[in-house]
Amino acid sequence: MAADISYIREGRPLNLGQQIMLTAKLAVPAIIAQLSTILMQYIDASMVGQLGADRSASVGLMNSSLWMFWGVCSMVTMGFSVQVAHRLGAKDDAGARDVMRQGISACAAFGVFMALLGMALAPWLPGWLGGTPEIRHDSTLYFLIFVSAMPILTMNYLAGGMLRCAGNMKVPGLLNAVMCVLDIVFNFFLIFPEREVELYGIPFTCPGADLGVVGAALGTVLAECVIAGIMMWYLTCRQPDLRLRGRGGRGSFRPGRPVLRKAARISVPMPLEHIIFCGAQITITVIVAPLGVVAIAANAFAVTAESLCYMPGFGIGDAATTLAGQSYGAGRYGLVRRFTYLTVGLGMAVMTVMSLIMYLCAPLMMAVMSPVGDIVALGTEILRIEAWAEPMYAASIVAYGAMVGVGDTKIPAIMNFGSIWLIRIPLAALMAPTMGLQGVWIAMCIELCLRGLIFLWRMFGGRWLKPDSNAACEDFKAREEMADLGDS
Repeated sequence: MAADISYIREGRPLNLGQQIMLTAKLAVPAIIAQLSTILMQYIDASMVGQLGADRSASVGLMNSSLWMFWGVCSMVTMGFSVQVAHRLGAKDDAGARDVMRQGISACAAFGVFMALLGMALAPWLPGWLGGTPEIRHDSTLYFLIFVSAMPILTMNYLAGGMLRCAGNMKVPGLLNAVMCVLDIVFNFFLIFPEREVELYGIPFTCPGADLGVVGAALGTVLAECVIAGIMMWYLTCRQPDLRLRGRGGRGSFRPGRPVLRKAARISVPMPLEHIIFCGAQITITVIVAPLGVVAIAANAFAVTAESLCYMPGFGIGDAATTLAGQSYGAGRYGLVRRFTYLTVGLGMAVMTVMSLIMYLCAPLMMAVMSPVGDIVALGTEILRIEAWAEPMYAASIVAYGAMVGVGDTKIPAIMNFGSIWLIRIPLAALMAPTMGLQGVWIAMCIELCLRGLIFLWRMFGGRWLKPDSNAACEDFKAREEMADLGDS
């Protein structure tokens, strides 16, 4: 019999076949959502790529800095989303709605803070990153437009995260696909100048704003804003266990100390880790910048192309967070372990297939984003280097997602930090002067393989899975044994 997420909350047993089907049921929409996000990056990269190497480099220079801002805001929202998963797993829907209200207020305030910080840094950042004078102006404008929309983007992350933690993968997946379509439409009219086109043999003039790099940023931000509004409306008005409309009584949107304290315990290691990680990415950008405009553009486009391979892993990681979080909230610790093993195995299998596709299709993937032959050739070479690391990268991504689901974030954050700063950065700095961009990506490949190994070691060790502080410690072993019997 088919199972759904309610089986976890209700304490109903799940056999292996049902666990696999439930994992697939949550993972597939999450993978589609992640792929749609990557398609949006492809769209921007390919459209800007038609404008030449300099404009491509002006976008590529800022990508790592933007990922830092996006990632920090996204990970701050996880402190509230994970609490929602735990409350729903314990069948405390009212408590989940209280967390949601407080999360909306706290995350909106944090988004405003990040926007102001980014706007203050925007004029100086391209120069600090080593960008040449001819690309700094476009780089500044591109970054400024994105960070100014950070409060709205943070609401998008929060709504999507809470829907996924409630077991609703379909709505975020569908809306992300719609966002891709909107991005194409907005970019089509904002990036390019007015031009003559033919449709079914009928010539007509297509309007265009001719904004170039600025148009690419505006198109993506407008698409994200539309979807953020719809996502937040669905969360608060339509999602069955979280909607506020029609509920008796009203809760406070004022963040309370207990919720904030638990959100901080879960979230703080993640943004700090992400800042450190993106600081490493920015350091890599600084290492790559002296290699020239072609290397900067090839590096940026290859990172976008590679994301087509690893984003399914992040989708499965989202499913792992939901399954582990709700099982943990329900006190079914044996089920947490089983779902973690299933999702990690699925992630490694999917990304192995994707790495093979990336290796074979690397020239085509790069050609889609840039018409410049040197960029395509260099990008193809480094993508084929990175393909060897993808299965182990999957292990680290999905295991991390499961650990986040149970609130274990500090040690995994330290593992990520140590891996990238003690292995990738020193190797890249050592190899870049003699091996160029290829050396930087070899360093990345080595580091990702080692990172996957240490996450697998921690996952099988089991120390990340501990009973919640609210559960009776003496009851933990008995409950775990009962879960193992019912879920085998």
